Amino acid sequence: MNLETVTIENPDGLNFILGMSHFIMTVEDMHEAIVKTQPGLAFGLAFVEASGPCLVRKTGNSNALTALAVKNAMKIGAGHSFIIFMDKGFPINILNSIKMLPEVCRIFCATANPVEVVIAHTRQGRGILGCVDGLRPAGVEQDEDIAERKHLLRTIGYKL
Repeated sequence: MNLETVTIENPDGLNFILGMSHFIMTVEDMHEAIVKTQPGLAFGLAFVEASGPCLVRKTGNSNALTALAVKNAMKIGAGHSFIIFMDKGFPINILNSIKMLPEVCRIFCATANPVEVVIAHTRQGRGILGCVDGLRPAGVEQDEDIAERKHLLRTIGYKL
């Protein structure tokens, strides 16, 4: 077995969700879940099929985001993985809808941070072991950091 890391290409710092699913139905079910939960969300989704023709399946309502998802899915190349890139919304808006789909097994990350995906490569294929999401901590928040955090959450409408 060989280990490698794959850096997610995300030139515009978009939010994305990286996960694992188990069935070709993933593509249609995720598309439906996203548009029902967050109708105005621009998104692109790619799913790496792990049997049969072993294609990268794709959908979305943005050609650019779908192309970005496909590009990253091909780089990762791990069976049954999926990646959703989004604009005009956040993972928190659709994450529960995605997690509730019966074919979704795992979410590795939901972020806009720089991400490295840790891949195991065997004779059979490739699998995601986990991911490195963002950077190391620079310290512990102080009173002014707490005030900034609380202000931000209220400014963007996530807390009252």
